[in-house]
Amino acid sequence: MLQLRHILLEHSRRVADKAVGVVEAHPELGADRDFVRAAAMLHDIGIIRCDAPSIHCHGTLPYLKHGVAGAEMLREYRSANASAEDAGLTDDVLERLARVCARHTGTGLPGLEPETEEEKIVCYADKFFSKTKLQREKTFEEARQSLMKFGEEGVKVFEKWHNRYELTN
Repeated sequence: MLQLRHILLEHSRRVADKAVGVVEAHPELGADRDFVRAAAMLHDIGIIRCDAPSIHCHGTLPYLKHGVAGAEMLREYRSANASAEDAGLTDDVLERLARVCARHTGTGLPGLEPETEEEKIVCYADKFFSKTKLQREKTFEEARQSLMKFGEEGVKVFEKWHNRYELTN
């Protein structure tokens, strides 16, 4: 369990840093920086319910369902914790976080495409980091190639996001 925790936290931190970098580089987008950081840190929580032994996940769901599983976990948390609002986790915030979880796989699964700027930014940033090579950021071309398994349409979406979010040094 410690290995899974390390993988999840390290991957999520790197995604969060990149996503926040996009928000800071593009204030004209009006994205909520704090929400983007929180969403990026939580976007993969559903992996715990999935079967992916290479990253120490021993659940029962197929890995492709990890986003939907994470959304479900946040909705379950909302239902079970009346005190969540005391921590600033209103029903609205938890639902927005759940939507990021559900919509970040690939460039969105059919019917679950990212809609808000924050959802798109987290989804975009996530494509640059794997959970098996934690210390390495993929190049644009490597990230693009990894999306090919989801089809050409997803690649086109990613290219559009890259043109919009590209970080200039």
